[in-house]
Amino acid sequence: MMPGVPRILVTDTISLGDARYPDVEVVDRPGISREELLAVVGDFDGLITRSRTRIDEALLRAAPKLKVIGRGGVGVDNIDLDAASRRGIVVLNAPEANTASAAELTVALMFAAARGVARSDRQVRGGAWDRSFLGRELAGARLGIVGVGRIGSQVARRALGLGMSVAGYDPYVTRDRTDELGVTLFDSLESMLERADVLTVHTPLNAETRGMIGEAELALLPGGAIVVNAARGGIVEEEALQRALEVGHVRAAALDVFVEEPPRPDHPLLAREDVVLSAHLGANTVEAQTRVGVEILERTALALLGDLSRGAVNAPALAPAVVRALGRYLELGEALGRMASQLTTERVRLLEVSCHGEFSEPPEPVAVAVAKGYLESILDEPPNYINALAIARERGVEVRFADGPARGGYQQLVSVTASGSGPTTEVAGSVLGDQPRVVAIDGYPIEIRPEGTMLICTNYDRPGAIGKVGTVLGDAGVNISALQLSRVDEDGLAMFALTLDQVPPEPVLELLRGLRDVIHSLRTVRL
Repeated sequence: MMPGVPRILVTDTISLGDARYPDVEVVDRPGISREELLAVVGDFDGLITRSRTRIDEALLRAAPKLKVIGRGGVGVDNIDLDAASRRGIVVLNAPEANTASAAELTVALMFAAARGVARSDRQVRGGAWDRSFLGRELAGARLGIVGVGRIGSQVARRALGLGMSVAGYDPYVTRDRTDELGVTLFDSLESMLERADVLTVHTPLNAETRGMIGEAELALLPGGAIVVNAARGGIVEEEALQRALEVGHVRAAALDVFVEEPPRPDHPLLAREDVVLSAHLGANTVEAQTRVGVEILERTALALLGDLSRGAVNAPALAPAVVRALGRYLELGEALGRMASQLTTERVRLLEVSCHGEFSEPPEPVAVAVAKGYLESILDEPPNYINALAIARERGVEVRFADGPARGGYQQLVSVTASGSGPTTEVAGSVLGDQPRVVAIDGYPIEIRPEGTMLICTNYDRPGAIGKVGTVLGDAGVNISALQLSRVDEDGLAMFALTLDQVPPEPVLELLRGLRDVIHSLRTVRL
């Protein structure tokens, strides 16, 4: 042990390469047991982990010196971010390290599906020598990419190099960006699908993207298309893909991900000769693993030495006094941003953030919090207070801030307006009794805590609206934990918001949308 030198404990198997930082001490203990980790973690200033080690409240209590947690890779699902943030612990990740490997696997799967590589491999190993199979060339084929972000753009570059024409659909990317890539950007998913000989998806899995490539979408593809999913299981509906393959509309498919991993042995796609499968290998290359290890060690070491500019998932990049003064309003801003993102159905080009009233510190950072919350549901790596505005600009979203006198009877009020190609969405909130509250949605005054799963319903002013919705939810076993009502507007519509204990299944939501005699619109928000 080097006196006075920050110490980093590496708890999972991760390649650190030849990276060395003389100002920190690195202790490599891959596979350390939970019991031993709890016993020794109190001696360390930093932790580096992958997905095996669970970092929860109990472990953090045992680590009073801990200042930085580094997660090799993208996800931070094994880390209690709220608990770490409450203790002032910075959480870092290295999302860029696997970009090239994920893009290359996508292209490999495209080739394997188009040329029947896996099928022929199995036949040859089984003693057969069948040369009758006719594959398809990728050169000259039309590639459709859903999600032209970090990985999707790299797939596009490689596909263009193969002589493919490339089209994209991504409501959160600018046309200038796709023009720079050489990708034709479509305004609707349907119009892009109609011209995609090969389809690949590169989006995060969330309420908006779950099942976004289903039976109707697959039917829009030209006959004989190839479908690739190396992003997240569930973006492409597996049952719909199975049916499209059975009738021959989809020629072949390639999957690196499943809804349930590993898939059950009797999963119907496992038995098909026209499907190429791999075991979630997007980040599994020697180079990517080395990059992950080197990057996360560098970022953790730099963070311990005071540099939080790279990879911070939860670091506010604000002075402690600002965080103390605006903490609840930063939390409120993030929640309002997440709500605006999910309540808006069209592409957003402008986020207007207004802070009304007297704040003990200038409230401009609340606009950054709103941008961070807005971006969280559309990115596959979490934004932070350091990069949120830059990412918003990159995605073609302008963030404007304004302040003014108190209004609406609130000492402090934060209002967020999201506008673009469709209807404008407005949400407003305040901090009441030290707790963030939503106080208005689209002009309807309504007070509710921004948490859990919420159903936001506008309804016709007729008796029984809430009762009918409650009956449908009750019959489906979905419990309502909170209910707030708004007034009737001039157009004869009112609003009510329900907080639910669980996310209603899609068939239940369809039943609710079918209550056209009482429900005007219904939107789901997950916070």
